[in-house]
Amino acid sequence: MLLRYRGGAGMLAWAFHRIAGVALFLFILLHVLDIWLAAANPGLYDEVLTVYASLPGRIGEALLGAALLYHALNGLRIIALDFWPRLTRYHLQLWYACWVVFFVVGIPGAYLIIAPALGLPGLKG
Repeated sequence: MLLRYRGGAGMLAWAFHRIAGVALFLFILLHVLDIWLAAANPGLYDEVLTVYASLPGRIGEALLGAALLYHALNGLRIIALDFWPRLTRYHLQLWYACWVVFFVVGIPGAYLIIAPALGLPGLKG
């Protein structure tokens, strides 16, 4: 008998939620180091900022934003399921709704983050 994965959307939602949570934790560690660097070595901090402003840095920020957005939306879905147990029969539809909001909000957000590195029009600031 072959062992096969039989999880569905609920298992994927759980896995993505954990992956996004770990990514956010790693970002917080990097952010603490970054803030420390601003005081310890301002010259090196300025060099780090140029990396953040580059295309790879902007892509990383967009991925961070995606992790944050998914983690928040799925967390709200989990809260709704915890407070209103009758919604569990609609958990799949709620997960799909999370993805719809994720893409509706996330794609314009990613564009606004990445656009300056590509010389595209974005927010004026």
